[in-house]
Amino acid sequence: MSAAGEDIKRERKTGEKAFSRLLLKLSGESLMGERSYGIDLATVDRIAREILEVHEEGLELAVVIGAGNIYRGIAAAAEGMDRATGDYMGMLATLLNSMALQDALERAGGQTRLMSAIAASEVAEPYIRRRAIRHLEKRRVVIFAAGTGNPFFTTDTAAALRSLEIGAEAILMAKNGVEGVYDGDPNTDPDARFLPHLTHLEAIEKGLKVMDTTALSLCMDNRLPIYVFELAEGNIKRVAAGERVGTIISNGEA
Repeated sequence: MSAAGEDIKRERKTGEKAFSRLLLKLSGESLMGERSYGIDLATVDRIAREILEVHEEGLELAVVIGAGNIYRGIAAAAEGMDRATGDYMGMLATLLNSMALQDALERAGGQTRLMSAIAASEVAEPYIRRRAIRHLEKRRVVIFAAGTGNPFFTTDTAAALRSLEIGAEAILMAKNGVEGVYDGDPNTDPDARFLPHLTHLEAIEKGLKVMDTTALSLCMDNRLPIYVFELAEGNIKRVAAGERVGTIISNGEA
């Protein structure tokens, strides 16, 4: 399967799926619910149920989760901690979130595999590209933990890299509290304008806080589209089904 997901038309013949393989990027904050930090199990269970609804439609699905609800390496570095050490701690925090989601998925009846870029053999398989693809083909939800396994790279970059490695047709980026991408911060700027479509290059040049520049550049170079939408109930399923929800970031016209 080609990583050039943008070249795959969303408008298919009647009865055909909009996508066959996707990667869902969740922020660590999406697992908090109404808490100020940590993991809210009811929220994780809700997300897991929706992921399984999408998966049961026949779609092959992988997931990458951040760790902002537990730890942020960059924030720690700003306080004086060595950046690499802080990033490794952040990678381990993503493993905790990934285990929580795996547990919720399996309690809901799903089949999963958790693959880590950092050795954690007691709780996760090592990340091996061909094995990950085989798990997807065997109808398992695959969760990629520990980022890329390297400091100085975010989970956004990990999502872009893993998407390309497994041949995903697009990245679904679920956001908290915003319906997509704006030309400003809608929380502080009442005049911020919603952008239904833009290119990777526009997102980079305008400094929009969608993904980090490394991730956006990787997606741009490989023509991998990104669908940014609010993590509201039913939205993951709508986007996976081909509905126009949120913002589309691609190399060409939406």
